[in-house]
Amino acid sequence: MLTKTQWNICLQKFEEMFPEAHCELVHKNPFELLIATLLSAQCTDVLVNRVTAELFKKYQTPEDYLAVPIEELQDDIRSIGLFRNKSKNIQALSLQLLDEFGGEVPPNRDEMMTLPGVGRKTANVVVSNAFGVPALAVDTHVERVAKRLGMNRWKDRPLDVEEKIMRWTPMEKWTQTHHQMIFFGRYHCKAQNPNCPECPLLDLCREGQKRMKRNDT
Repeated sequence: MLTKTQWNICLQKFEEMFPEAHCELVHKNPFELLIATLLSAQCTDVLVNRVTAELFKKYQTPEDYLAVPIEELQDDIRSIGLFRNKSKNIQALSLQLLDEFGGEVPPNRDEMMTLPGVGRKTANVVVSNAFGVPALAVDTHVERVAKRLGMNRWKDRPLDVEEKIMRWTPMEKWTQTHHQMIFFGRYHCKAQNPNCPECPLLDLCREGQKRMKRNDT
């Protein structure tokens, strides 16, 4: 397992490799980010951005999503996985936003998690990127990188990963660390064929060292 000193080295390398890491979901306001993040579950940001380029022209408020039959909304996001369930959640959360929050996305994670289809990861993404609240969302990239490096155990839950990274990372760096770990996992330490031979963290990475040994045999 990594030590805290080694984790600080990882943070430095993430910063050096991806100093401009950012949220790649295109949005203009908290509501659009909420919808885009909900759509991104089990789906690539590239596809979500392709769909929302037209979606956000047609739907700009919670009222807009409620003004059409659910079948029409389903057709609008049909190319995205789980589109039926996501359509249902979008209309349900739009109704709740109007009923309980004056049509505005609440800047509080716990309140946001009461919305249909909005889990901890989605809420963390929105509060940190739309409202500047320190938070660290754990998606598949963050979880994979943390476990490969030995920051966390393979059996740890996403919440365990979140809590460990937050304990060992300064609060003011939580959001940026989230983005940098995503970029590291998306563009370098990929799920398939990670770039271990050229990785600046290879000396610290238990999984990378195992992969290199297997390749040598």
